[in-house]
Amino acid sequence: MLRRNFLRSAASLSACSFLPSIAARAQSDRPNIIVILADDIGYGDTGPYGATRVRTPNLDRLAAQGVRFTNAYCSSATCTPTRYSLLTGEYAFRKPGSGVLPGNAPMLIEPGRHTIASVLKQAGYATGVVGKWHLGLGNGNVDWNGDIRPGPGEIGFDYHFLIPATGDRTPCVYVENGRVVGLDPKDPITVQYGKPIPGEPTGSGNPGLLRWHPSHGHDMAVVNGISRIGHMKGGHAARWVDEGMADAITRKATDYIGRQKDNPFFLYFSTHDIHVPRVPHPRFQGKSECGIRCDATVQFDWCVGRIMETLERNDLTRNTLIVVTSDNGPVIDDGYEDGAFEDLNGHTPAGPLRGGKYSIYEGGTRMPFLVRWPARVRSGVSDALVSQVDLLASFAALTGAPLPREAGPDSLNVLPALLGESIEGRSHIIQHARILAIRSGRWKYIPGGGEASGALFWNGGNRPANSPEELYDLERDTGERNNIARQYPEIAKRLAAELERVRTAGRSRP
Repeated sequence: MLRRNFLRSAASLSACSFLPSIAARAQSDRPNIIVILADDIGYGDTGPYGATRVRTPNLDRLAAQGVRFTNAYCSSATCTPTRYSLLTGEYAFRKPGSGVLPGNAPMLIEPGRHTIASVLKQAGYATGVVGKWHLGLGNGNVDWNGDIRPGPGEIGFDYHFLIPATGDRTPCVYVENGRVVGLDPKDPITVQYGKPIPGEPTGSGNPGLLRWHPSHGHDMAVVNGISRIGHMKGGHAARWVDEGMADAITRKATDYIGRQKDNPFFLYFSTHDIHVPRVPHPRFQGKSECGIRCDATVQFDWCVGRIMETLERNDLTRNTLIVVTSDNGPVIDDGYEDGAFEDLNGHTPAGPLRGGKYSIYEGGTRMPFLVRWPARVRSGVSDALVSQVDLLASFAALTGAPLPREAGPDSLNVLPALLGESIEGRSHIIQHARILAIRSGRWKYIPGGGEASGALFWNGGNRPANSPEELYDLERDTGERNNIARQYPEIAKRLAAELERVRTAGRSRP
């Protein structure tokens, strides 16, 4: 429900009290910026958004100290397109080939493209990315044994430490500044998708090697007792251990903060939790009341806490802007029989929303979204409509960086909303999950047809191919249960026309 409850904790303050003093602004006009992107964490998966069977004290503290958004969106209900949109400020449906990429895909963002990193770098920021990438590397047919270019360095990042694709895809190694970490030249890496590599075990052919069996796909290369998507040979000394992944990337992120503490910096910290395979470190196993998936959420909360502790230790908390959000909605069975569904124990990953990952319903793209910046942002709750695609234009406005017209074609400057200084955000947002939908104010419109998705949702997120057009009043029907397209045909017609206009215009930024 759209409550217009913006900054309830500060409701008694006068309007002018929302504006920091001139002196405070002078001290905080160039904050450090950290974007923490979770993976597959849904709207209802954490404490700030109502979860009770999994404890997230660090996220709770971050929410209490900043703004918790109730109407914030990623741009797509799957991973790669959301990450593309977040960095480039362009809806991924405009980009051919922006579906979920294989692990050996060429880089999706073309070198020289304006990104958050390149824009902030031009403004004098150090720029780093740590964690899951999944936007492709190289020009195709990557040689994992040499320099891997192009990569993040060609789109504005000074430093990178990457999970190249996802934990369930080969190659199962880290890449730091264009080189595989810990590679033994005597044991070169081969990665291929399609036919198996002779002599290399697969999950389908060697089920006895596996900790648990795949539920669909995920039956190729076996690494650390888990079968993956894609095949891989060699690189044994460089292969990650899944249980140590969160520790490894968090350490690299905190090290980066420590190195840059005397300079303004941008860190894009892209975690892997709670994407499959879910293999949290033993110290997090059994720490929730809703199974392995929630244990991985506890691990994600720990990662966020380590970032916060590092800022505090280096006296950077006050003037660091942190955004914490997720790349798409939740999914339970995403390829492995890991007991996640059986152990939910009443936990509702999407909260009150319908659908999840892969779905055009709200659970697919409405995200947890927290913003903290003690020097400027007051704590509270905001119903402003904002999108991750807007971070590019908003950060450019914040830092005074120029944004050419061709940059961020769908990125809008919603900085006042992000900083908790306005209840007004976007007028509309396009949602993407194989098909497109539009949200405008209280209304949500989905064209007729279906998503052609094989995913099975636990909360009514499936949409058959012959579905009629749908219209929902999200102020009264957050769970999208009552299709009122027939009752309000003029509203449906208007939103259908607006959706088509945005789709064909090639841009939506004025």
